[in-house]
Amino acid sequence: MPLFKKLKTAVKDSDDFLLALDIGTEVVKALIARINGNELEIIGVGRKNQEVGDMHSGAIADIDSVVKNCEAALAEAEHQAGIQAKNTVVGIAGELVKGNTSTIRYRRPTPSKPLDEVEMKFIIEKAQDRARMKAQRQVAIETNNQDVEVKLVNSALVSLHIDGYKVSNPLGFQGKDVSVQIYTAFAPMVHIGAIERVTAELSLDLVAVAAEPFAVSRSVIGDDASSNFTAILVDIGGGTTDIAVVDDGGVEGTKMFAIGGRSFTRQIMSELDITYKNAEKLKLNIGNDEIKPVVASKIDEAIDRTLEVWLSGVNLALDEFKNVDHLPSKVLLCGGGASLAKVPEALNTTGWYEDLPFTRKPVIQLVNPSEVVGISNGSGMVLDHTFITAMGLLRVGCDTIMGGQTNDSFKDRLGKILRI
Repeated sequence: MPLFKKLKTAVKDSDDFLLALDIGTEVVKALIARINGNELEIIGVGRKNQEVGDMHSGAIADIDSVVKNCEAALAEAEHQAGIQAKNTVVGIAGELVKGNTSTIRYRRPTPSKPLDEVEMKFIIEKAQDRARMKAQRQVAIETNNQDVEVKLVNSALVSLHIDGYKVSNPLGFQGKDVSVQIYTAFAPMVHIGAIERVTAELSLDLVAVAAEPFAVSRSVIGDDASSNFTAILVDIGGGTTDIAVVDDGGVEGTKMFAIGGRSFTRQIMSELDITYKNAEKLKLNIGNDEIKPVVASKIDEAIDRTLEVWLSGVNLALDEFKNVDHLPSKVLLCGGGASLAKVPEALNTTGWYEDLPFTRKPVIQLVNPSEVVGISNGSGMVLDHTFITAMGLLRVGCDTIMGGQTNDSFKDRLGKILRI
């Protein structure tokens, strides 16, 4: 019997705790946090490496194997926390997860009537439905499957204008033209179904599924509705690179492409004609004096070749943000792939950004967990930039739970509408 199953009888249940499962291509990470209003305190941390065939381009490829890896990560986190968290939020990634910001302009039939919640719900549903059709067309083309189904996983209001006047709470306003800018992320049902199966096998209650770049952006924005945070967030995982552009506290959009840490490993494996595991060891030990100079030179060449392709992917992804006049000059990196020193070095020293709408040369830095808003670390474990996605998932889960509770504030009622 797995350790996870044994642990279930030894720990207590509580709705005051939340579990984040970051099912990455390379590593499963589990964080257990205590909820105190909108604040979270991490009290349990667990991680388990995945096998090469468990994931494909950020999506689950072997459900049974992923379940076992999650069991191991959960057992470690629960042992440390001393409790079992049932409420769970899981991240979803991959090229077929489509996150975009779109604008819908709605001409009200009765401009003199104050805008109410029913009308706002209608406008947002209309915007979400239009975004869903666009995402479904994109996925259908990329998979060559016209019958593919997609599901909304995240939605957030970026901005709202009434007759050209920006408002934070539209209820009660009169006016003719309502312009809503809304971020939506959709994922194929097959990917969401795999996540639902994993959580069901683990006897967990799935609170939310979150597009991982959206979760990363939520980690640094927090629950401040007036946040003016502006940056490009780049999460480099094992199988994919996820990019989110955040402007003045709003998520402008998210893009993903299938080049991550494993691409560097496979290039080293091919260059040196060695096994994947040995190539991974060499990648992780770059700079070690014990590596022969001839071998080190070949590793550098392999990484540089992959870096060139990866930088092109970053450039192409950012070039798709046509609705942004100027891209933020701050670029924040997270994820395991960002640990490879040559990655931030290449972003700092090459001209990858020169044909993009930057006003000045981008500043590159790693995201520090201390920069994550409203989440403290009481686990006693040292967390680094590789845990930012999991911390962001905690924020999305907390948003979902708080939004489900009775509250008369516009922010909470809007949250319910966006999660339709």
